[in-house]
Amino acid sequence: MNILLATFWQVPHTGGVWKYMLQLKERLEVLGHSVDLLGYGKDHKFVHLVNKNQLIDVSHFAGLINIIKNEPPLDPVIKMYDNLRLNYEEAVKTLDLNQYDLIHTQDVVSSSCINKIRPKHTSMVATLHGCVAHEIIEACYADRLSEKSLNGIRYFHELEFEGASSADCTVVANRWMQNILTEEFKVNEEQISTLHYGYDIESFLQKMKEPAKMKAPKNKKILLYTGRLAEFKGIHHLIDALYHLKKLRSDWVCWIAGDGPKQTDLQKQTQLLGLQQHIQFLGSRDDIPSLLSISDMLILPTLIENQPLSVIEAQISGTAVIVSAVGGVPEIIEHGMTGILVPPKDELMLFAHINYLLQEDQFRFNLGQRAKEWALEHWSLDQSVSKLLTVYYKAIALNHSK
Repeated sequence: MNILLATFWQVPHTGGVWKYMLQLKERLEVLGHSVDLLGYGKDHKFVHLVNKNQLIDVSHFAGLINIIKNEPPLDPVIKMYDNLRLNYEEAVKTLDLNQYDLIHTQDVVSSSCINKIRPKHTSMVATLHGCVAHEIIEACYADRLSEKSLNGIRYFHELEFEGASSADCTVVANRWMQNILTEEFKVNEEQISTLHYGYDIESFLQKMKEPAKMKAPKNKKILLYTGRLAEFKGIHHLIDALYHLKKLRSDWVCWIAGDGPKQTDLQKQTQLLGLQQHIQFLGSRDDIPSLLSISDMLILPTLIENQPLSVIEAQISGTAVIVSAVGGVPEIIEHGMTGILVPPKDELMLFAHINYLLQEDQFRFNLGQRAKEWALEHWSLDQSVSKLLTVYYKAIALNHSK
């Protein structure tokens, strides 16, 4: 098959969606399929086929939205997304979509846009890696009750439904996301297949053997965060928890690996709390497996989560995890057995669990080992891709029967 893996988000990027796309492309090509990667480029200035280095400058479409929509949007967030969606759709129109047997989108926005313009013979599968409506509403409207906020909530609810319903088949990673779509957004249950992610375990374990670029400090345990530095990741709550930890003990450092819009704010918070000697911001990294190999625990204080890549990687590495009990996380961690679940935003509880794992070496080690035993079987990439191909063929059959 000729397959297009498409996302609305900027790629390449730090995060699980891009890693998912890369690993899926590699494994599909091993099986004899041809795969292209599509997404927005840096600062949304272009849309590109990443693997072919083919760029479409979206400045050509500037002002087009004012022609299509006669009335001005009521809300700046809606205006931004209307522009981005239109530019994306117009850019994708310039590509030869007829060459693809199947388009596999990675979010509700790309699904909504591409469904409008895909050829009749081209089938579509959508994998939803999270609830876009929830994330945007939480970030932009949660504290504002006004006519604008109501319009914004309505807009993103409609987008979530449209994107989740527009493909021939929709894939989610867990029951949590399935329930959101069927119960809150009223997506037809027959539309949805629930398939957990896979991961290239062998490659990851090999990379763990490479020497770490960071040197482990003497007589200190390493706490690690990996991921985007964004509000919904809750890193500010981790820093507050570490402020309490510093009062009790100093035998630790915390490495924060990643970049994102909240980096400056988090660095200021670190300085204000006097934690500069304990917290180090590492920026975007390409050596996460090596960092995990020398770390004592991974901490993910997230507020919204689907099936976090950072936890999957920590499980494969045998590193103990402390993670917020949100979204789909409780479906992949058994509290006290394969990890520690904490309530989101509860800095004192987070502090208490970090302190306990620092004290109890054997318990921490056992958490990581039990998680690794489970992960090596559960996150098989071959099994995941095999199940996904079944969905591909189902989507093709459904599309051709229309």
